[in-house]
Amino acid sequence: MAKKELQVLELNAGNRVRDAIELLFENNLCGAPIADVPDPDHTTTIGRFSDRYIGFIDLARIILWSLQKCENDHIQTKDNASDEPSKSGFFTMLEQIPQIGCTKIGELAKSFLWDSFFPIRLDDTLFHVLLLLSKHRLNVVPVIERPDSQIIGFVTQNAVVQLLLQSDGLDWFDGIADKALSEFRLENEDHVVQVYGDQSVAEAVQILCGNRVGVIAVVERGTERLIGNMRRSDVYLLLENDNLYHKRVTLTMEEFIHTDTSKTGSYPTIERDIGALLSAGALRLRNSFLPRMDQPVTNKKTDPLKQAMKNLAETKSCFSFLVDESQHAMGLLTIRDIINQFAPPCVDLSFHGGGFFESALEQTGCKIENGTMFCDR
Repeated sequence: MAKKELQVLELNAGNRVRDAIELLFENNLCGAPIADVPDPDHTTTIGRFSDRYIGFIDLARIILWSLQKCENDHIQTKDNASDEPSKSGFFTMLEQIPQIGCTKIGELAKSFLWDSFFPIRLDDTLFHVLLLLSKHRLNVVPVIERPDSQIIGFVTQNAVVQLLLQSDGLDWFDGIADKALSEFRLENEDHVVQVYGDQSVAEAVQILCGNRVGVIAVVERGTERLIGNMRRSDVYLLLENDNLYHKRVTLTMEEFIHTDTSKTGSYPTIERDIGALLSAGALRLRNSFLPRMDQPVTNKKTDPLKQAMKNLAETKSCFSFLVDESQHAMGLLTIRDIINQFAPPCVDLSFHGGGFFESALEQTGCKIENGTMFCDR
């Protein structure tokens, strides 16, 4: 069977916002590592891994920053009837407003839009990854290969939960996972950011811009019943559908959450392909496996943590709304909440034994050659 080569795309700190968004969007990626731009007069000093990669950036955050900048500065794009349909919409706005589209990716660090860059090696343990995710509020951890420290893949929060579930039945795992959600201290156990179904998409986007968690509940006015949600990652639809972008001020959230996002394809489960979960494909933007916006993932506070973990793993979601019997959103469970329960309180970061990821890759027919991951499937 032919080998499938999985490449890792990277952005440069000197890339323009418009170019970065277009590059990620066209390559179906929700994010990428940021490489520093070497000084041509000091190229011989650039060689260490820590010098090359300086952060990780999420496509949705760049889109939200662009929209917020446009709205806050009351900038209006010119109506040009001669514009071709394929060139209208969000990308036209970036072309017509250079103070947004021509901003360098490196400058976005001042707006705290970057994630820190803490890579792991193939011989690192799962507990090392748990520590990084819990202590540094990371969404993605790059996987590198020695000796040249090439990025060969990524570990997402959802992949870690799937890996943790492989310990189902073991005392150390069940001792934590069998407890009810009400027994844990969750970051947003009694708080949910929400919008009403009759509010506009533009209003929801503005709320998302200031929401650290990355999801807002959509509730029915009057009953307060949960009818959907909008994740930070869903804003890519404004790029994919020019009509949605143009109507965002008048389009209601109840209409928006019913947008058809179905795509062909499937997402690997841990039983099928650990290698794929750790590959560059883990950052795929258009995900048919994600729950529809009008089908929010929910749990009750009386549910055991293990049930919530399986719920999130099966739906590939990063959030679950804590609801009562009337489907009122009372709180929010995030994957980070789950990871925090299993992260060790103290780990020697100089310890890199275990070979967990390397073994996982070998078991699924994947291997690393010259900084690139190959899978026999």
